[in-house]
Amino acid sequence: MSFYALLILAFGMSMDAFAASIGKGAALYRPPLKEALRTGIIFGMVEATTPVIGWGIGLAASQYVMRWDHWIAFTLLMLLGIRMVFEGMKKEGLEPVNAPRRHGFWLLVTTAIATSLDAMAVGVGLAFLDVNIITTALLIGLATTFMATTGMLLGRFLGAVIGKWAEVMGGVVLIGIGCSILLEHLAVFA
Repeated sequence: MSFYALLILAFGMSMDAFAASIGKGAALYRPPLKEALRTGIIFGMVEATTPVIGWGIGLAASQYVMRWDHWIAFTLLMLLGIRMVFEGMKKEGLEPVNAPRRHGFWLLVTTAIATSLDAMAVGVGLAFLDVNIITTALLIGLATTFMATTGMLLGRFLGAVIGKWAEVMGGVVLIGIGCSILLEHLAVFA
């Protein structure tokens, strides 16, 4: 694969993280650049790791990973999305000032894992191609770090506009991503 093809792949793999980080940024009260970078780095590290794991799994388990990755991603994103919707509904009477300023580490890691399972399946596919997996993983990680950081900052401005519904909308975005992943994979295998 050419460098440009790998770059396109890297940014393509980062789109789910970008959408999820917009919701994460909107759910917070004015997240600072430091929090956006923290989120971007967590998403980027997870997204860089999953294709390497997929590549390592290789031929023996490729059918298993590709057969179940969409169900795992769908389930995790649905659960996280539903949780965010319910949390947002409970906060209906609160002022935006009472919104948290930071997401918990494990919530971000879980969200990052859920949005990067497709990268693991891509990693399995990359095992059959002549690519340098380390370079590819680094490009995917850097692209995701950039896109998730940008998404958080964009979510910061959206949060001020959509106020108390930010977390609900973020949850709906995660549910939508989960459904999209599931439908895309089901359509491929139909």
